Amino acid sequence: MIARIAVLCVFAVSLANLSRGQDAPKATSRPNILLIVADDLGYGELGCQGHKDIPTPHIDSIAKNGVRFTSGYVSCPVCSPTRAGLMTGRYQQRFGHEFNPGPIDDASDLFGLVRDEKTIAERLKTAGYATGMVGKWHLGTKEGLRPTERGFDEYFGFLGGAHPYLGERRRRNNNMVMRGTKEVSEPAYLTDAFGREAVAFVDRHKSQPFFLYLAFNAVHAPLQATADYRKRFPNVKDEKRQTFSAMLSAMDDAVGNVLAKLHDSRLDEKTLIFFISDNGGPTPQTSSRNDPLRGTKTTTWEGGIRIPFIIQWKGHVPAGKVDERPVIALDIHPTALAAASVTAAPEKKLDGVNLLPFLQGTANGVPHEVLFWRFGPQMAVRMGDWKLTKAAPRAPAGWAGQGDEESRPRMRRRPARGAAPHLYNLAQDIGESTDLSDQQPDKVKELLDAWKKWNAELMAPRWQRGNPQANPQMQGAN
Repeated sequence: MIARIAVLCVFAVSLANLSRGQDAPKATSRPNILLIVADDLGYGELGCQGHKDIPTPHIDSIAKNGVRFTSGYVSCPVCSPTRAGLMTGRYQQRFGHEFNPGPIDDASDLFGLVRDEKTIAERLKTAGYATGMVGKWHLGTKEGLRPTERGFDEYFGFLGGAHPYLGERRRRNNNMVMRGTKEVSEPAYLTDAFGREAVAFVDRHKSQPFFLYLAFNAVHAPLQATADYRKRFPNVKDEKRQTFSAMLSAMDDAVGNVLAKLHDSRLDEKTLIFFISDNGGPTPQTSSRNDPLRGTKTTTWEGGIRIPFIIQWKGHVPAGKVDERPVIALDIHPTALAAASVTAAPEKKLDGVNLLPFLQGTANGVPHEVLFWRFGPQMAVRMGDWKLTKAAPRAPAGWAGQGDEESRPRMRRRPARGAAPHLYNLAQDIGESTDLSDQQPDKVKELLDAWKKWNAELMAPRWQRGNPQANPQMQGAN
């Protein structure tokens, strides 16, 4: 009798599993997902990227234990559009989120991540994940557009595009630091506070699958650091560079604290970690470096869009691997969903690609045959080793860059509308120094035709840089 009951129980469990489907995820098998985003961190600042003057051992450990992409990109050379693409897994120009809003108090009434685009947090929350965000949002300040209204159970951070690290600066829309939707007073150095809150979130949810979006405002201007962090760099005589070094070191400490909490909680092999920057560094303003790349934040040169891009999932992706295949921040959304066994709604195609098969060796080739950029009159397209771009000239020292929400535009350097785009072979010329367009007219046509086909799928920007009026016409390569 006991044996018959046992057989019936096994049969019942089997039927239950079958009714859920073979692909239904088990709560215990789904990884935690930690998405870390640095702000304005140049390509050439981290130790794992080959630069040792500012020690970043904790961020470097993510690369040591995972995969570092040398051709990792973001979908825009400025903050808010990159974050819109990151949250949705789709080119943000598809829904008009092409520009930063400018100073947040002067932003267009249309500014914000539109409600009919699903965020990664909304999809993971529906799948049973605890979802939390710590840090810079920059995707809308109005009711209905804030983090806790876009899929995050918990939020600690600020809503606008920039914020001081020490003290508060009240604005009509940017508000103060917030917990949920309530303003709070935060006496700690803000990078330290963000690390503290991220550690606390992991501690609260270590027994269930969680998604944590840790979006530092470091190392974005204003350049501010505590005396203790600056003391780590006594030999750096340039004050701007010393403060920048201290800010990056503080962020590395905060990342280290989160990694230590994961380790202490025995979650190392249960956590998929992404680390990226939201765009290249604004070199003249902060001393950040994008070398060996040309250009800076706000440009579609490599220095504006190619960024540190690292993925770690111990026991599931290789450790210490360097991958030269082009990838883009849009890939993070579908990669995280695949790890969590979540299927995105089919009504809107994701532009990102699930990277796990490529990381694990079950898929050959490259994740993307072609990648695209449009940022007002600037454009770029990468196909294999070839890149075609029409980018803004390199900004002069002291330039208040367009799209920098802390600086009202004083001098805007744009490519001439009728100017022809330039062609580069990135495998031979990573610094984009030798234009090959005259020598390779067929390649120029191939890349430009591909870009124009993609561009025809996009909508006009819903707002201009700090201009309350939406732009009535699309801008691109003429």
